[in-house]
Amino acid sequence: MSVRGVLQVHSAPPALCPHIEWAVAGIVGVPVRLPWVDQPASPGTLRAELGWHARPGTSATITSALAAWHRLRFEVTEEASPGCDAVRYSCTPSLGTFSAVTSASGDILVPEGRLRAAMMLAAAVSAQSEPGRSQGTGPAASQPVDSLRDLLGPRHPALGGSLEAELALLLGQPWDDELEPFRHAAEGAPVRWLHATG
Repeated sequence: MSVRGVLQVHSAPPALCPHIEWAVAGIVGVPVRLPWVDQPASPGTLRAELGWHARPGTSATITSALAAWHRLRFEVTEEASPGCDAVRYSCTPSLGTFSAVTSASGDILVPEGRLRAAMMLAAAVSAQSEPGRSQGTGPAASQPVDSLRDLLGPRHPALGGSLEAELALLLGQPWDDELEPFRHAAEGAPVRWLHATG
């Protein structure tokens, strides 16, 4: 079984371009030549787009390989397949990697557990930041913010813990904000399609 996906390299230093091609070729199992063009949103960098057909999970493998270079801005999408949801990955040097399950129309789908965790963290931050406010009831009121952050893992330093900030993180808004100028600059870029051999 194979799935379709797209790799959009929004900005890459020219010296990394051959390495990106070699890495992607090793993952999809066929030679890769990306159609590199200048990236007007970041002079001195290049951009390219590649459509691919390969086994389910290829988008995660491509993302892991490219994210290790820390100087790339890119996105990888993969269509749904039997037993696997559609997925989108975004990566920037300043924010790292974001991943989300997506619907057939491209909307981000946020699992209930992640929504509940965001609401709990935002409620705890709000309760601790307002002097004289009733601490309320429930799990958020009985735990200090530090233990919630320990429970939920490391947070991006730009997030303040408000519900709006937590929801923005779940939807990938910081990544979209950073990548949007690069996406617009790539309109009309050539796309090449590859088919994996395995």
